[in-house]
Amino acid sequence: MRKFVSLLALFAALAAPAAVFAATVDPSLIPDGTYTATVEKVVDAKHILVKLDNGMEANLTTNRSNVDFSKVGANDKIMMSLIKGLVAVYAKKS
Repeated sequence: MRKFVSLLALFAALAAPAAVFAATVDPSLIPDGTYTATVEKVVDAKHILVKLDNGMEANLTTNRSNVDFSKVGANDKIMMSLIKGLVAVYAKKS
């Protein structure tokens, strides 16, 4: 019984990183449009990790000078417009 539990724990530990990786979506695959998301992490002023309303995570970036992610923090809800996988504009929801 002890071997079975150890083996089960090993499989769970190996599967956890794969499950996290599988949930991250490539931003270029997200159709252009407006989305609501929850901020998970602000990497820097031009890069952000969000969780979309459908449960998928995405590492988003912007090339616009007027978009500054340093004004939001973890757990903030934002509404954003994506064009070709890049954030064109966003607004913090209250």
